[in-house]
Amino acid sequence: MLKKKRCKDNIFFVCINRYMYFFCTFAKKNVTSYLISVMRHRFIYLLLTVFAFMIFNHGVAQPPALSKKVLDLGAKARKSLEAKKFQEAEKYLQRLFAIDTTYGEAHVIQGDLYNISLQPVLAAQSYNKAIACMYRPKPILFFITACEELKCARYDSALSHFQTYIQLAPNDYSVRGEVEDGIATCRFGIEAMKHPVIFNPVNLGANINSEWDEYLAALTADEQELIFTVRRPRDEETICPFCQTEEDFYSSVKKNQEWQPRQFIPAPINSHYNEGAQTISPDGRYLFYTLCNTDFGYGSCDLYWAKRIGNRWSRPRNFGEPVNSKYWESQPSIAPDGKTIYFASNRPGGYGGIDLWKTEMLDEGKFSPPINLGPMINTKKDDAAPFIHADGQTLYFASDGHPGMGNKDIFYAVRNGENGWSKPVNMGYPINTPNDEINILINAAGTTAYYSSDKEGGYGGIDLYAFELDERLRPTPVTYIKGIIRDADSHLPLPAHISIIDLKDNQLLTSTFSDPETGEFLACLRTGDNLMLHVNHPRYPFYSENFQIPSSYSQLNPFLKDIFLRAADIGNVFVLRNIFFDFNESKLKQESYLELDNLVTYLQHHQSLHIEIGGHTDNVGNDAYNLQLSQARAKSVYDYLISQGIVANRLTYKGYGESKPIEDNLTEEGRATNRRTEFVITEK
Repeated sequence: MLKKKRCKDNIFFVCINRYMYFFCTFAKKNVTSYLISVMRHRFIYLLLTVFAFMIFNHGVAQPPALSKKVLDLGAKARKSLEAKKFQEAEKYLQRLFAIDTTYGEAHVIQGDLYNISLQPVLAAQSYNKAIACMYRPKPILFFITACEELKCARYDSALSHFQTYIQLAPNDYSVRGEVEDGIATCRFGIEAMKHPVIFNPVNLGANINSEWDEYLAALTADEQELIFTVRRPRDEETICPFCQTEEDFYSSVKKNQEWQPRQFIPAPINSHYNEGAQTISPDGRYLFYTLCNTDFGYGSCDLYWAKRIGNRWSRPRNFGEPVNSKYWESQPSIAPDGKTIYFASNRPGGYGGIDLWKTEMLDEGKFSPPINLGPMINTKKDDAAPFIHADGQTLYFASDGHPGMGNKDIFYAVRNGENGWSKPVNMGYPINTPNDEINILINAAGTTAYYSSDKEGGYGGIDLYAFELDERLRPTPVTYIKGIIRDADSHLPLPAHISIIDLKDNQLLTSTFSDPETGEFLACLRTGDNLMLHVNHPRYPFYSENFQIPSSYSQLNPFLKDIFLRAADIGNVFVLRNIFFDFNESKLKQESYLELDNLVTYLQHHQSLHIEIGGHTDNVGNDAYNLQLSQARAKSVYDYLISQGIVANRLTYKGYGESKPIEDNLTEEGRATNRRTEFVITEK
């Protein structure tokens, strides 16, 4: 996992932590945010040596039997450490311990050396030896020891040391907040490790990963394209003057269930600035990402968007105000509705250092004022790296403000109403550890997760991994419909607008466009809902489909279908697939009104058209009854159109019973298709 940031190592880092936050967010301004940057700037931690010996060199009673040589070697080790001569300090300690292993301050120095070199297990061991050797250890040493033990998941021992600190220093409130947070972390970690979740990560392989850092992956809904950020050493063309690395986008496509060798995404997307922290719309048509370190942006990092047309990307454009500001905006995630974008920012008006916000794309390139996700999600600490699942309801994010295993953990929350959220749930151990977990990505089906880690056995640095997601952590599964929209006569591709709407509450779930050059489209379909697919083109009558997909965590088969739009010519028939009646009833159900309103709008925009409403049934029941029922249903549609302002002389209606099936009546699926309402153009 990612190495632990050192800002919380002990009390001396309280002030350093605040400086690191400022440095990484505003000075370095790197696209991956200070979450990763903190781990790479170790020189700040050397300040520990100055503070540590100011405290531990005074007021600690030592056994009287210590020799002058031992004390002299200890002083030299301390002086070398303060001068950042770590190897020299280590040599003095080796000589000291060869003579006497009971000098507590020497073990403190040894612990500090391990602390600086990011070895918390050995640091905790040395501090524990110091406690054992000292006659009356300073209370703060118990706090420091507990902090190191937290990093090693030694929660029981850390809890004991935190509690000892409170007992020894009940009136010291300088680090009381950190102590209380540490105790909460210990208690959570103890319980989480008793009930681990399923977690077997698999490296994505050499076609994706390299000796450099790979992280922050984005995935199309059909899981055929992966776009991710790669951080490599700077070169002579890197523009950022103070950056030691440069971040760029790479992509890979899947063929025969294998990720192909990654490809550098060329200009205009990649430049010699830092690009990263991206999200791709479920249909792969829009890329939203972060661009940093420029001299033409609004702040340190800004949000940008680009559109794919055919096989090329458009020129990237800045979100602009009111989304981007002089502060840090990063890590966008696009919802399946095609317009809601979640992102992280440290702008004013939040609850802590970094908060999660959302904006809406009102029109292409025009965005609404950001809205904070509120105190259920955001905390006084940092909440970042949002990922909104393709179900449009489940939000995953990283936070060190909610109860967890230590440092940043991954959580999820479910949307409750328009702006409300459920209480965030920690994804559990061992997905979360005492290290920083910075982001996660879940496929549309909700079965597979992707994350980044620098765990041993990789290709170098941070690698991308995938793992089967424990069923207890899965979102609502989503499948998709994919195809090409064409003219029914010429078969030429058409640019059309596609909407997926939940008919139960008239909620827009997906809004997207087919490619203007190829006509290709992809739209997510959420399971467990009664969904309407609506395809609209200004020169054609609309096309509709209905989907009712049972809720299931099993692998979902996508719908692959080319859609042909027919011109409004006399005699052409158009099926209204979202008109619903109860069994043997002719009264329109509430779910029918959205489809009928679309027809009203179309007729209002085409005043010369006259249509006939046709009702049809399957072959269940006798002919006369079916004819009567279809006639009554057609009249219900006719009456509704008139009630919405369509003049009666443009409309007729007729029932056809079972006389004009479009499928056989041998299966339930065929009979359901035959039970339909249509309209036919009679005059134009």
